[in-house]
Amino acid sequence: MVIESFGEHDTFAAGEKVGKEARPGQVYSLVGDLGAGKTVFTQGVAAGLGVKEPVNSPTFPILQVYEQGRLPLYHFDVYRIGDAEEMDEIGYEDYFWGEGVCLVEWADLIPDLLPKEHILIRIEKDPDRGFDYRRITVMSPKDRRAGK
Repeated sequence: MVIESFGEHDTFAAGEKVGKEARPGQVYSLVGDLGAGKTVFTQGVAAGLGVKEPVNSPTFPILQVYEQGRLPLYHFDVYRIGDAEEMDEIGYEDYFWGEGVCLVEWADLIPDLLPKEHILIRIEKDPDRGFDYRRITVMSPKDRRAGK
């Protein structure tokens, strides 16, 4: 599925739709350049799950947990992860294979740790379409296997 975003509101709304449809145990890998809108998308997912508290990028603590929504949201930002041992230290497996929803920013940095059945969300800028334009591609495991 491809979603065109013409500003933060659209990116937030796309995330909110994902959050409303999320099921327990789902892992979303979120990939995009710096400033692409990964955190805005995540804020939308949180809103779709019913999270009321502010959601920010957890760059320094690596993981932020939000438990007051319809499902727990485990928000990872692995930009500063040096190796798999750091993920082991925070017990990532308990979250990836738990009953909440995991959203992993910069997931392309830890491809070997992601569950095979994760949902890939790629956010891309296109300066030719405007400063605020984003192309958001959501790919299920089935889509990835089919090479879509």
